[in-house]
Amino acid sequence: MKGLILSGGKATRLYPLTYTRAKQLIPVANKPILFRVIESICAAGIDDIGIVVGDTAEEIKSTVGRGGRWDAKITYIQQNNPLGLAHAVKVSQDYLGDDPFVMFLGDNVIQGGISELIRQFQESDWNAQIVLTRVEHPEQYGVAELNGEGRVVQLVEKPKDPRSDLALVGIYMFTSLIHQAVAEIKPSWRGELEITDAIQWLVEKGHQVFPYVHRGWWIDTGRPGDMLEANGMVLEELTPVIEGYVDRDSEVDGRVTVEKGAEIINSVVRGPTIIGQRSRIVNAYVGPFTSIYHDVTVENSEIERSIVLEHSVIRDIPARIQDSLIGRNVTLNRSPMKPKAFKMNLGDYSQVGIL
Repeated sequence: MKGLILSGGKATRLYPLTYTRAKQLIPVANKPILFRVIESICAAGIDDIGIVVGDTAEEIKSTVGRGGRWDAKITYIQQNNPLGLAHAVKVSQDYLGDDPFVMFLGDNVIQGGISELIRQFQESDWNAQIVLTRVEHPEQYGVAELNGEGRVVQLVEKPKDPRSDLALVGIYMFTSLIHQAVAEIKPSWRGELEITDAIQWLVEKGHQVFPYVHRGWWIDTGRPGDMLEANGMVLEELTPVIEGYVDRDSEVDGRVTVEKGAEIINSVVRGPTIIGQRSRIVNAYVGPFTSIYHDVTVENSEIERSIVLEHSVIRDIPARIQDSLIGRNVTLNRSPMKPKAFKMNLGDYSQVGIL
């Protein structure tokens, strides 16, 4: 069985953070989301993985490599335009061949992994297995309608009037029959080949499509708020460890991870929180649900429920920063210039809240 990870798309909902970075490489609890997906697939016993890439292909290739760190073989598949999930399957057909496979969206975070799902699928005669979960706004997702016996009746992509609150979470298992389904469907009104239409073709032809309703948490990290929510969920599951330096004047609680080379000096850090390699927290407060990535400085400032990416500096900020995504190489400080004023150099689509 093979793995297929979809890591294309433009991630416009996360601008400006994804102008210069692949969404799938943004870290959640200091580990890129894509790495977590690869680990989930490998943990299920699959070590032959294809990654569908688009405009950010070079960054993904240079970061992920050929899979050696996971003892896996990784093949890259170019998708020149993001024309739908079923289109991603279509361009991957030469790689997939006649093998069954699991398809996993590279920006999803799910509790519990997929090992049990893979085992169920391999031991069954199903042609497809889809993972569903109940959501508050099903109109934003692909939606599955089940009958009284729990069988799939209909799947619709982003319906205006959803007949169910069961959303497709972006994890699918298929036999090679899906290639015939993809070949038979037409582009939707969005101009895309929808995977929901391909699965619906399987249902209407009488093939076995098994719905699995996931009971744990699942987050599509497509929006800033979702990214912070996923970060908090994963932080709560970490086993805390102190590998860096914490001085005697600091207060660090038992739910904090301090990675190698990090320093915490005269500061308060409350978890669940992670401080990345070579980062420095000086005369500062870092509150719960915060991920500080590598080589970051936080000095004379307060921050909580936020993600800060590498090589950024936060210094002498008079108000607490919260619910924020701060990108790479950002400098955020208080200007000594008078008269007092806000001085900013902001990229396109930046969002700044000022007290």
